[in-house]
Amino acid sequence: MRFILAVPFCVCLSLVNAAALAGGDAARGQEKSAICASCHGADGNSTVPANPRLAGQHASYLLRALRDYKSGARQNAIMAGFAGTLSDEDMEDLAAFFASQSGLATPD
Repeated sequence: MRFILAVPFCVCLSLVNAAALAGGDAARGQEKSAICASCHGADGNSTVPANPRLAGQHASYLLRALRDYKSGARQNAIMAGFAGTLSDEDMEDLAAFFASQSGLATPD
């Protein structure tokens, strides 16, 4: 019985550990984010409705989006061009930076 309870706990613990190890560096991400600022704003709070706000999004979501743009799983010609030049480390750093920013509240 203990073994049955321990297995899910160990699986969850390993997933948390893997996520922590895969995290990027927000300071490096800020340095790399200059190209993103033209569409998404310097801190990820775009003021243009057509460009999504990145600030405050979950790092895992941002990382997945960048990887999907790079692989072609997510379609956008502009983002595919930018993401295609990024290394895994670049994507992790950018995701960490934008996730660390405060998102702007929008009225309902």
